[in-house]
Amino acid sequence: MDVDNKYIGIDIFSGAGGLSLGAMNAGINIPIAIEKDPNAAKTFKTNHPDAKVITQDISEVKSNSLSISNPFIIFGGPPCQGFSLSNSKTRSEKNENNKLYKEFIRFIQELKPKWFLFENVEGIVSFNKGETVKQIKKNFEDLGYTVNYDVLTASNYGVPQDRSRFILVGNLEGICFEFPKKLNGKISVMEAIGDLPVLSNGQLEEDLPYKGFPSGYAKKLRNGSKNARQNYVSRNNELVLERYKHIRPGQNWRAIPDHLMQNYKNKNNCHSGIYKRLNPKIPSVVISNYRKNMLIHPEEDRGLSVREAARIQSFPDDFIFEGSLMHIQQQIGNAVPPLLAEAIFKQIMQYECQSK
Repeated sequence: MDVDNKYIGIDIFSGAGGLSLGAMNAGINIPIAIEKDPNAAKTFKTNHPDAKVITQDISEVKSNSLSISNPFIIFGGPPCQGFSLSNSKTRSEKNENNKLYKEFIRFIQELKPKWFLFENVEGIVSFNKGETVKQIKKNFEDLGYTVNYDVLTASNYGVPQDRSRFILVGNLEGICFEFPKKLNGKISVMEAIGDLPVLSNGQLEEDLPYKGFPSGYAKKLRNGSKNARQNYVSRNNELVLERYKHIRPGQNWRAIPDHLMQNYKNKNNCHSGIYKRLNPKIPSVVISNYRKNMLIHPEEDRGLSVREAARIQSFPDDFIFEGSLMHIQQQIGNAVPPLLAEAIFKQIMQYECQSK
């Protein structure tokens, strides 16, 4: 592949493309992405039409088939269910997904990018008593990379969500990478979604006008769009809707009367994020599985719409998701917030500017 650009990036385990969007906003060109899930791959292609999207298992992709040697950067986040703090059932070394990071290392070893970025859930830091992160770090150091890692919270970088991600950055230049400084102030839920349309339970509207005056954040994410798109809300049954009515902003399932929770055998097993109504005045809780967790709109008795969840993840309004509603919700929940990614990639590019 002949790509006339000094700053070439390859996105592996790309998902819908949150990392790539942040990279592109920082000035990096993404000609190739690798994503096994066909729905996420279609979303990536829709929003990055010039990129080649390889829809294969990463272990079947030969790096020399990409026709790009020594790219500027390779980045991605291998599936992380085994590392997640929220996954108590399969959080072990035997989880097959934990081995996929070795495929990431293979690509680094074979293509030798100047930089790489490896992201994962914050739970990877404590997994296997910290030995897993030590081993991953050593793997890259053995390849000649200088590496540094940290856990970054998205709300510190302009994202209206308290979502933390493990980020490990390495380079071949001997640079001790310093992570971007936190921004002053945080974006609240209503700053993020307050201008989006009023919706009802189960409503599926492709195109609706905005309402009210947008905040600075909302105006930025409108990105010139005339209307809000993909205003899709899951349909919940009447019992669920009745539960919603008892929950005030910031509260969760504990505010629901016992007579409405009789189908739960043991409420003590309920996660604190279940039936959480978002507090409009602060950043959102993590929306990784917002449909299953029944996250509630801060003012309306319904779940979050696709566009609201995308806003909370910092995807611009012209970013279109492909697939069924369930698949779209999963893609949004799994994504790295683009604004968080952008802050990290811009920091990397600053080192490039300093070296000139």
